Amino acid sequence: MIRVAQFKEFNGPQALQLEEVIEPVPGPNDVLIKVTAVGLNFFDTLLLRNKYQVTPPLPFSPGAEIAGVIERLGTDVTDLEAGQRVVAFIGGNGCREKVVTKARNVIPIPDGVSDEVAAGIPITYGTAIHAFKDRAKLQPGETVAVLGAAGGAGLAAIEIAKLMGGRIIAVASSGDKLALAREHGAHEGINYETEDLKARLKALTLPKGVDVLYDTVGGPAAEPSLRAMAWEGRYLVLGFASGTIPKIPLNLLLLKGCSMVGVFWTSFVERNPVAHRANMVQLLDWCEKGLIRPHVHASFALEETAKALSLIEARKVTGKVIINPQL
Repeated sequence: MIRVAQFKEFNGPQALQLEEVIEPVPGPNDVLIKVTAVGLNFFDTLLLRNKYQVTPPLPFSPGAEIAGVIERLGTDVTDLEAGQRVVAFIGGNGCREKVVTKARNVIPIPDGVSDEVAAGIPITYGTAIHAFKDRAKLQPGETVAVLGAAGGAGLAAIEIAKLMGGRIIAVASSGDKLALAREHGAHEGINYETEDLKARLKALTLPKGVDVLYDTVGGPAAEPSLRAMAWEGRYLVLGFASGTIPKIPLNLLLLKGCSMVGVFWTSFVERNPVAHRANMVQLLDWCEKGLIRPHVHASFALEETAKALSLIEARKVTGKVIINPQL
């Protein structure tokens, strides 16, 4: 038997229960992983309330990205070894002591990267590199504005965009959050609680405007940000952490000559696994070399999963929250 943190009804973090289930058995092309770190994300809180784009089958465990040690190999797996440290995007059901996933999903963790740090890379950093490299075609010297800059997704976006030569403007709701964004490489900061977002974005990017906008937030910040875009700018649509999907006046796209570009990373992983794997290898290499620095807000034991997700839901988190199912 193994311990799991799972929910059987859609009622927020309080619905999570610590239970025991039968240990999973790997199929021919699978691996069994002893999970040592699970990365939590804001969308986990939406899943718990059935407010995400997809409805998970119940019972379900939060946690779509994991790191750990391979315990058993399927009979047809030949390119991995028991005892090897690996990281994987598994889509969900990560808050468990052990998980089974397809061998093709796992990527070896370099010696210089901890399991805790590795577990925080796939979704936020994977999304950022896909967004800037594959979707926006970000060029050195272009200006990048990041909404929700102090969250895990925002900090990852700042680091990746800066590595690719961008000039970064962080947008957040407090001075402390902007200070954290600057620590991770942002060149400028805008506090949208005290400043006019459109006016400040325009002032900081005169005379051109924002080349690439990274938006995981949606809500009321969307239209002012779009109005500050450059000619042929790219507005990257990644999610709606505000809880509101904005309605955009399409005439702005015409007047700006700009594009709104959807970034659906999980679909990209499914549709182009080779490119996804190359991006992950690149990210882990950058991490080992110290070129990206995933910020871990805090780590929690498995029985504290509800507490950890409550902090994320209340927006009291900067960077990543990690669950260790072995504690």
